[in-house]
Amino acid sequence: MRTSLIRRRCLLAAMALIGAQAFAQTTSQIPKAADTPSTAVLRIVGPWEISGLEPASAGYLFARMRVTETLIDADDSGRALPGLASRWEASSDGLRWRFELRASARFHDGTSVAADHVAQMLRRAASRPGVLANAPIKLISAEAGAVVVQLNKPFAALPALLSHSSTMVLAPSSFDAKGGVARIIGSGPFRITSLDPPQRFEVSAFDRYDGALPLIQNASYLSVSRAETRALMVEAAQVEIAFGLDPASLERLRKSSRVRVESVTIPRTMILKLNAGHRWLADVRAREAISLALNRAGIARALLRDPALTANQLFPPTLAGWHVPTLPPLRMDVVRARELWSELGWQRGRDGIFERNGERLSFTLRTFPDRPELPLVVAAIQEQLRQSGVQIRVAIGNSGDIPLRHRDGSLELALAARQYGLVPDPIGTLLQDFGTKGGDWGAMHWKNGSLQTALNELSSLPPTATDAERMKLRAFIAQVLHEELPVIPVAWYRQTAAVSPRIDGMTIDPLERSYRIDRMRWASPAPRER
Repeated sequence: MRTSLIRRRCLLAAMALIGAQAFAQTTSQIPKAADTPSTAVLRIVGPWEISGLEPASAGYLFARMRVTETLIDADDSGRALPGLASRWEASSDGLRWRFELRASARFHDGTSVAADHVAQMLRRAASRPGVLANAPIKLISAEAGAVVVQLNKPFAALPALLSHSSTMVLAPSSFDAKGGVARIIGSGPFRITSLDPPQRFEVSAFDRYDGALPLIQNASYLSVSRAETRALMVEAAQVEIAFGLDPASLERLRKSSRVRVESVTIPRTMILKLNAGHRWLADVRAREAISLALNRAGIARALLRDPALTANQLFPPTLAGWHVPTLPPLRMDVVRARELWSELGWQRGRDGIFERNGERLSFTLRTFPDRPELPLVVAAIQEQLRQSGVQIRVAIGNSGDIPLRHRDGSLELALAARQYGLVPDPIGTLLQDFGTKGGDWGAMHWKNGSLQTALNELSSLPPTATDAERMKLRAFIAQVLHEELPVIPVAWYRQTAAVSPRIDGMTIDPLERSYRIDRMRWASPAPRER
C-alpha cells in the first residue's frame, strides 16, 4: 500500500512538472497587457485549435471571437434574432424565404455586404458537408438588398440553420483564385490583425462596424492543449479568460481570490458513439448491455463533481422542448447487462471477459483530450465495461479521428460531447446526426424508418403548427433514440470559464456561439503592465 502511495505521489509530481513546463512554453506566446484600456489585450485561452480557414472546420472560433457573422443570430433560449439579416419572412406556403440584409453592413476590407455575394456564400455552404446541406433548398438568389431561399418543401428550421457558423459570410477578398479560403475577412465588430494557425489569432475592434462598438479594443485567442496549464495561466494573470478546465482545477479555482468561475448548464451531452453496423453491436440488445454497464451517477459525482449532470436520457432538461420527463431513466444493472450478452451467445471466460467462437468481446474506444473530462471518463467506462464482461482498449488521439473513422468505417466506439444547441433549433443537428446516412458525431450504420419520418415531418411543419404538434413529434423522436441507443448518453454538461477580476460583463453563451467579447469591459482601475 505504501508503494502505491509513493507511485501516486511521483505521478502527481511528474504531472506538475509537465504542467509547469507547458505553462512556461505557452506564456512566451501571449501578448503582454498594455497600460491603457485602449491598447490592453483581452487574452482568451481554450483547448480548440484553428483546424483550417473553411467555415465548416474552424468557423466557430472566428464566430466566437465576433469576427464573422451569419444571417441569423440567436438568444440564450435559441430564439432567432437579426444578424446580417435585419428582418425575414416566409411565404404562406413556407416555400419561399426572404432575408433582408442590413443596408449599412460592411466587411473589414471596407466593401459593402452585397446580397449577390451572400447568396453565393450560402450556395457554397449548401454544396458542402454541413447543416445547410440538410435543408430542402431548391434555389438561393439575390434581389434588391435581400437573399431569397426557395425550398422544395416547407422547412421551418431554415432560420436556425442560417445561424450556424458553417454558414458565416466572408468577404469576396477572403478567397483565392481557386475558390479556397485564404484569409478571414468578416463583418463582425472585431477584425483579425494576426492569424497563426493552429494555435492563435488576434483581433481588434472594427471602427466601421454598423452596430454597437466594443468597449474592449483588442483581444487574442490561444489554443493550449493541457487543461492544467490553462488553469495556471488564468490564475497567474497571464490570460483573462480560460475555457475548458478540468474538474480538479475548477475546484481549486473556485476557492481562489484571483479569479472567479462562471458556469451555465448547456445543451451538450457526453455520448458513447457506436458503430451499429459492427457485427457485435448491430443487435439493440448489445447496445443496451453497454448502456446498462455504465455508472452514470458515479461518473457525474466522482469525476465531474456534479451529480446533477447524470444523463438519464439523451436530451438534458435545458432543452425543454426535447427533454421528456416521462421516459424511463437509463439505469445501471450489470447483472442484466451480462444476461443480454449471454442471450447473444457469449460466454464468460476465466478472466470474466465474454468469449464466442474463439473470439473475445473486445472493442477499441476512442476519445480526445480537447475536453479534459473525456480522458477521465473514458478510463471509468473502460473499468465499468470490464466488470460487465467487455474488454476495452482506449485510444486517445485527435478529435478529428472520430469523424475520419466514421467515414472510413473503422470506428467501433467513441466517447465525445455533442452540442445539440449549436443550431438553435436542435432539429438541424438531429437531421445531421440521425439522417439516413448518420453523422460524424451521431449514428453510424443505424437507420430507423419511423424516426426518419418523424424528423422529416417535424422539419416540414409550417410556422402555424401548434406547440402540441411539435411536442408530440419531439417526444416520439426522443423515445426512439432512448430505446434504440444509436448513441448512448453518459453525462450532461455545464460550461465553465475562469475569469480575471480585470474583466466585467463576462457571461457564457449556453449555445456556445459567441464569447461575447464585444459586451465586456475592463474593470476599474485600468489594466497595467505586469
